[in-house]
Amino acid sequence: MKAVKSQRPVNLDLRTIKLPVTAYTSILHRISGVVLFLGIVVLLSWLDKSLSSEEGFEQVKGYLASPLVKLVAWGLVSALLYHLVAGVRHLIMDTGIGETLEGGTKGSKIVIGVSVALILLSGVWIW
Repeated sequence: MKAVKSQRPVNLDLRTIKLPVTAYTSILHRISGVVLFLGIVVLLSWLDKSLSSEEGFEQVKGYLASPLVKLVAWGLVSALLYHLVAGVRHLIMDTGIGETLEGGTKGSKIVIGVSVALILLSGVWIW
């Protein structure tokens, strides 16, 4: 005889689970934070090399002309912009605005819209 009846779902295939938009914005906020944390290493190494000597500055300047490095820089700027916009949303929610289900959903959609616009503008600026 079983001690506890289990009513848990048998299929936990994450690809079949439909998450709300608020979950996606939360997950992306965490991912962007990790990307920023790891990207600091790259940015600090570029800064160190550029400040070490005139030749180092010219090397970093040459790196930044590469399309791959521009893509990495755009990825880091994109993570920063998304993290900033989502962080502002959290600060607004801390004041009590947008704490309802409808408010959270609307806020998530605004975060995604503003972030996409800023990321596209930063792409134009970098390229």
